[in-house]
Amino acid sequence: MGALSSPNPEPVDGPRAVLRGSQRPHRRLPRRAAVGRRSFTATLRALENLAQSGAQVSVHVVDLDSHEHVLSGDDHVTMPVGGLGVVPLLIEVAAGFESGALDPLEIIERTSVDEVSTSGLWRHLHAPALPLADLAVLAATAGDPIAVNALLQKVGHDRVRQRIDALGLRRTALLDRFRDLRGPDDAPQVAVGSTREFAGLFSALVNSSVVDAAVSAQVSEWLSLNQDLSLVAASTGLDPFAHDHDAHGLLFVNKTGRDRGVRAEAGVLAGPRAGVAYSLVVCFDDLSIAHRLRAHDAFRVLGVELMEYTH
Repeated sequence: MGALSSPNPEPVDGPRAVLRGSQRPHRRLPRRAAVGRRSFTATLRALENLAQSGAQVSVHVVDLDSHEHVLSGDDHVTMPVGGLGVVPLLIEVAAGFESGALDPLEIIERTSVDEVSTSGLWRHLHAPALPLADLAVLAATAGDPIAVNALLQKVGHDRVRQRIDALGLRRTALLDRFRDLRGPDDAPQVAVGSTREFAGLFSALVNSSVVDAAVSAQVSEWLSLNQDLSLVAASTGLDPFAHDHDAHGLLFVNKTGRDRGVRAEAGVLAGPRAGVAYSLVVCFDDLSIAHRLRAHDAFRVLGVELMEYTH
């Protein structure tokens, strides 16, 4: 695969560097920083270190006002994204609620869905059944795998694929439900996607242009309740359990994805000076806690520089 070029070919300020030492030497991480803004040098250094250690990295950050791509690298590459791929499913569910095709209060029995015992909240609750609207909240806020599987079972893969196509996402797919174990006949990943598409999708959500204003608002509201603030969002200082109305006027909407050797996040961060939509995916050899923490640190460094950009 050839090296990427800047999305805008005109010269800009900011460093450019090849990912030396990567196990994928044919790739480099092109980057650009908005003129007069920070150049994301710490983020670039962290991502280059990951690439040199053999990780695969993809990143895209776009300014919400100017639509300028302020940071990018391998953002066209389709990569595993774990639970981040649930976002198109939530969009289809919200569209079904809005059109009347789905009843938000329809009760779904937990026993009607294949069990997932490795994570999630619903399996710890006494409630044997929940309405679709509550399942959407569980899926968005906690990435609950049984809730996601219940929504996917109700909506169906075909409708999610059609919604993804309608959204113009060519490198994004929700491949399978969550499973405790993946056999040879199962899809190898829950979902795949590109950082450029996910950053663009979150930008469209907060700009009320996903399906319509009502659907965009509903999905944004669900995602604004997300309690996983351990990656990019760790640098925001937000309360994981109550950050949808921040006292300092910080707008933050995000979704994370995790799997063995996969960390992914996309979202929107807006402050008094600027707003951005971002997405970062890192695929790495999860050989030790140190390998994992090195990947997590790159997300947090990006979070720090996004805060500096927006404030």
